Amino acid sequence: MPRNFFSLFTAGIVLTGVLTAHADSLPVLLTQEEGGVRVDVEGKFFTRYNFTQADKPYCYPILQSDGTAMTRNFPMKSPAGEEHDHPWHRSLWFAHSIINGVDFWNEGNGDVGKSPSNKGKIVQVGVPKISGNTLTTDDNYVDAKGKLICTDTRSVTFSATNEGRFIDFSVTLHAPADKPLLMGDNKDGTMAMRLAEWMTMQHKVKGVMMGGTGHIVTSTGKQDEKAWGERADWCDYHADHNGTTYGVAIFDSPHNFKHPTYWMARDYGLFGANPFGKHDYENLKDVHAGDLTIPAGGSLTLSYRFFFHLGDEKAAHVADQYKIFNSTP
Repeated sequence: MPRNFFSLFTAGIVLTGVLTAHADSLPVLLTQEEGGVRVDVEGKFFTRYNFTQADKPYCYPILQSDGTAMTRNFPMKSPAGEEHDHPWHRSLWFAHSIINGVDFWNEGNGDVGKSPSNKGKIVQVGVPKISGNTLTTDDNYVDAKGKLICTDTRSVTFSATNEGRFIDFSVTLHAPADKPLLMGDNKDGTMAMRLAEWMTMQHKVKGVMMGGTGHIVTSTGKQDEKAWGERADWCDYHADHNGTTYGVAIFDSPHNFKHPTYWMARDYGLFGANPFGKHDYENLKDVHAGDLTIPAGGSLTLSYRFFFHLGDEKAAHVADQYKIFNSTP
């Protein structure tokens, strides 16, 4: 760990990856709505940032430029043919399973015995502030009894070019002024998506093979089931659907804690970056091996970019797109 790591917390320095301007940037419009913010690209619906419908804010639905839905509908909707597991997997969201002993990832009886039984909520304060194609929010993390555990400030930027559509998601977690904040080692987290059923890899559900034509590949070359728990700059999930290949890559900011991050990339479509799962991903006995304590009054910023593209990781030049992201001041 760098010598000045914790000084970044106390100094309040925020290091984020913000999309650099491209000559081919497409017009993006954010519109405040009841309970959310609608996002349109060139007059076409892209996504909606929802902040009143669940135990945490989330983006849903997320559409490609041709209208193809990239994430699962459940639990927001219950269409036939979709798996109804993990009802806390809400399209695209930020949360973690152990924050000062409270589980903000799972809901109800989720992950009983592995995560805290105290299930928390991430509650937005007021309405988002909109500036151009960016929304910013303040959020309270409260436990099952309403006790404040910590807060965050988040910035979400939506953009598009001829190469694809982007979501830049940056969250600064703030520890209470009088108490440190423990980010506990657990596989369930942190910046994640639950992909559409057709994007998943073939996998078994109650002994029956299900799924789509999906493939996973990381920047280090790990593929499919070998990508889970590996560390890499980026990870891409893509699949063929109705004659077209669609994909989404998640970029881990080089300024993030534990960069390059661990990837929670599952064959059934859970896809996320988690810097706090060391003991799970490395199969260690020490369940606290990946813990991080943010000092009282300190903060931690985590920044990611989602790149929704056509073609596989090579056709979409994902590695080159990551270089653009990586070169952003």
